Amino acid sequence: MKQFLFVLGLALILACGLAAQDGGSGASKEPRIGKLRAGKILFLGNSITLHPPAEGMMGAWGMAASAPDKDYVHLVSASIGKAAGIEPKVKVKAIADFERKYESYDVAANLKDELDFKADIVIVAIGENVPGLTDPAKEKYAASFARLLGELKSHGNPALFVRSSFWPDATKDSVMKKACIDAGGVFVDLGDLGRDASNFARSERKFNNSGIGIHPGDKGMKAIADTIWSAIQKRSAE
Repeated sequence: MKQFLFVLGLALILACGLAAQDGGSGASKEPRIGKLRAGKILFLGNSITLHPPAEGMMGAWGMAASAPDKDYVHLVSASIGKAAGIEPKVKVKAIADFERKYESYDVAANLKDELDFKADIVIVAIGENVPGLTDPAKEKYAASFARLLGELKSHGNPALFVRSSFWPDATKDSVMKKACIDAGGVFVDLGDLGRDASNFARSERKFNNSGIGIHPGDKGMKAIADTIWSAIQKRSAE
C-alpha cells in the first residue's frame, strides 16, 4: 500500500511539473528565440542554398560545402535549434528560376508548399543569378522581389531575413534591401565576404569545374551562417 501511494504521489508530481511547463494547457511549449517564434524555418535560395549532387558532393546541399552540415542552411538551423532548445522543422527550396525569370515567375503556384508551410522565420538568399540590372530591369526586379516578399509575409507573418549577394552587386543588393525594409524584414549585409578569395571553395580543394570552385567553401559557408545568425539574434531581442 505504501509503495502504491509513493508511486501515485510521484506520478502526480510529474504531472504537475509538465502542466507548469506548458502553462497548464496540455500543449507543448512553442519554440522561441527571444521574441521570435522559431519552430518552422524556410530557406529560399539558389545553388549556394541547395544543389543536386555535383563535383565533390555525394548528395544535395549547398554548393560547394564539403558536407551537408557544413553549408550555411544546416549551420543556421543548428544555431536556431540550440538557442530554442528544440530542433526546428526546416524547409529548403532553390528558386533560381525566380532569379532568371522574375517577371513571369508565379510565386503562388511555384511556392505553394512553401507558403502553406507558414514558416516562423524565412531566410531569402538570392541575387547571384539575376542578370545585371539596367534602369528598366531594375524597376521590374524591384516589383517582382517585392511581390515575392509580400506573398511570404501574407502566409503566417514570418520574421523575414534577406541577405545580400555573396558576390556583391550594389545595384541588385540595393533593390533587395529596399524591398526587404518595406516588407518589415531585416536586410543582412554579407559585406566583403565574396571579395575574400579564402571564402571560395577553390581555396580549400581543387575543382575541375571553376564555376563550382567560386562558390563559398566551408569557411565561406560558416561566415554566411554567422552573419545571418547574428542578425536573427539581434532581431530576437528587439
